[in-house]
Amino acid sequence: MTHDSPLLGTITIGQAPRADITPILQAALPAGVRTLHAGVLDGLTAKEIDARYAPRPGQPLLVTRLLDGNAVILDKAAVQDALAGKVAELEASGCTVILVLCTGEFHGLGARQAWLVEPDRIVPPAAAALAGDRQVGIILPLQEQAASEAGKFSLLARPPLCEAASPYGQDLRAVEQAARTLRERGAQMLLMDCMGFVEAHRAAARRASGLPTLLSNALIAKLVAELVHQ
Repeated sequence: MTHDSPLLGTITIGQAPRADITPILQAALPAGVRTLHAGVLDGLTAKEIDARYAPRPGQPLLVTRLLDGNAVILDKAAVQDALAGKVAELEASGCTVILVLCTGEFHGLGARQAWLVEPDRIVPPAAAALAGDRQVGIILPLQEQAASEAGKFSLLARPPLCEAASPYGQDLRAVEQAARTLRERGAQMLLMDCMGFVEAHRAAARRASGLPTLLSNALIAKLVAELVHQ
């Protein structure tokens, strides 16, 4: 890194900046860190998004948020292809640390010199280390992701229990219900496995279940802050 003020780049699979995630990140970052935000769907109309990233039957999915607050479901493979270009753009802009704002599992992403931080490489092993041999319950945005994202949780001592609740709904009832169901199914700790879940979701899940609850974006924000400390 240079001795100049660090430049942190973030990439959302939706449209940047993310009004839900950015405050959590900013709260964790040390003073003086500059940020540059990019999104895979930046500048695209709904018709263009559908043409390039429409879900395909039976294929892995991702869900994200647009600038207008609406949620959109995307084809994961198409998103991965676009992510590599966004990483290159941010690195060319001078970013020394690049954070992917998605907990989905991506293969083959890389940066030439910048630190590339991929939550899917950090959150699952951290959850496994914290849980020990306890049963982990995972709240996902889409039920279909329970199968497509299962591989990244292989380090858990027990196969995770999964329930779905969108972080982009209008109230917290779906999150509360998912948390209660996971507790009833035997979960001893919860993980909110989407960067779109925020502190209000964590509080609702904790309140409904009485269980320790990990919030993916808060965990990642604290770790990234360590990388950009001057």
